[in-house]
Amino acid sequence: MTHRSLNDASPTPQQTGAGEAPALLLKGIDKAFDGKVALSKAGFRLAWGEVHALVGENGAGKSTIMNVATGVYGPDAGEIIVDGRDVPLRSPGDAVDAGIGMVHQHFRLVGRFTVAENVALALHGAGRRVTLAEAARLVSEKSAELGFGLDPNAVIGRISVAEQQRAEIVKVLLLGARILILDEPTAVLTGDEARALLTLVRQLSRSGHAVALITHKLQEVSDHCDRITVMRQGCTVMDAVAMEETPVDTIIREAFGEVREAPRRQMAAPGAELLRIDHLSLTQDTPVLDDVSLCLRAGEILGIAGVGGNGQSELVACLNGVLRPDSGRIALSGEDLAKASPAHRRRAGLRIIPADRFDSAMARGLTLAENLALTGLADGRFGPWWRLSRRKMKQAAAKSLTAFNVLGGTPSTPAALLSGGNAQKVLLARELAAGTKVVVAHSPARGLDLRSARAVQDLLAEAVADGAACLLISEDLDEIMRMCSAVSVLNRGRLSAPLTGSDLTPNRLGELMVGHA
Repeated sequence: MTHRSLNDASPTPQQTGAGEAPALLLKGIDKAFDGKVALSKAGFRLAWGEVHALVGENGAGKSTIMNVATGVYGPDAGEIIVDGRDVPLRSPGDAVDAGIGMVHQHFRLVGRFTVAENVALALHGAGRRVTLAEAARLVSEKSAELGFGLDPNAVIGRISVAEQQRAEIVKVLLLGARILILDEPTAVLTGDEARALLTLVRQLSRSGHAVALITHKLQEVSDHCDRITVMRQGCTVMDAVAMEETPVDTIIREAFGEVREAPRRQMAAPGAELLRIDHLSLTQDTPVLDDVSLCLRAGEILGIAGVGGNGQSELVACLNGVLRPDSGRIALSGEDLAKASPAHRRRAGLRIIPADRFDSAMARGLTLAENLALTGLADGRFGPWWRLSRRKMKQAAAKSLTAFNVLGGTPSTPAALLSGGNAQKVLLARELAAGTKVVVAHSPARGLDLRSARAVQDLLAEAVADGAACLLISEDLDEIMRMCSAVSVLNRGRLSAPLTGSDLTPNRLGELMVGHA
């Protein structure tokens, strides 16, 4: 490829940041990893002042082409044109200089730093040194301009996910982004938080920014986006079509092909009791879990519904052994595990699928073979710790990747290069290994497309059909209703009695979720 320098002394007439030239134009982009094609003649065209949806199933190439646009990956072929100029994006720093910023699904923030410290760090990396006081002032001014209050002195690890996302957006805008790319921005937000974010996105587009929205939520696309581009198997199959001219059925067909309807699962009669929680309580300044009790039997999927932030994460952490409850009993097949280590719980057959796979279960920089081997190192199956057999690890990984239909990667592929759906399959391949008795799955389909979500749900259902039990914690009522034979609601740390049969309705669950019970 050939490029003109960003410092070209003769700017084109379109180089205005809001002219007729597209804000961002990607043409004929090819990209392969380890010989596997990720993008083939792919394209994307984003105009100033618009919100443009980029959709497609997991592994379609959406994040890859946006990583090309932000300098994370260099294309093997094709053109990158920013505001009418052919731009060399050899690194993320080049993208920042070109006014392109991306808010990733997994935020690029230091949890122990304050908002202001994170902003100062980012500005320093871009060659602009500011004091912490200056960074705090910039955060306060920008967040006020955007219409939300963000405390610059708040520690990232102690604020909500929605506030962390706002901090990420403020950081990207302070770096000078006029072209904003948001990757699955509402995947971890509540309904109200998602609506607030999408309102902000529209506000940014009206102020002259160009916004690309990578999402699987077609209702968001229909309600908030001006145009849509659809990718499938690394190719662009619908190119910048106006939303008003595009029926949702057409988008689904182009993105996913024919997606089968998922009937409500019929469970066999439950077997022996596998998991019992009695009077579990946890206080962190205020009560987080309040006298929680439940019973889970073999062959059963018990759902826990609720709005995020009502104790779900803390319940998972108590089950995993990361948090120690103030009181209560956690018994697996009759053995009390309330004081057991996470490793002991795993050996006993308790497996956890956390809501954030890369935060709590997998390492981005490790290969798939290494991630799959993490839980098997202690038992010596890959040799002694001082002389691990990479060959055995790769052989075992190859079998797991095939068995769980993981696409887009080999045992040597870094986990960070997989799509969300395939990364989730890798995690399931590891956690649903021999010896599984109870699977605690927290939002296992969050951020996944329709086909990948069904695949993950099928894998959980197969494990239950083989004699395990599943505690499914989810904010998605459709998932809960389709997967579970009984559902309880967690509201302000208290767990309702399970609903079954004709009592299990969306309306009844909604009443319990908002406290009208």
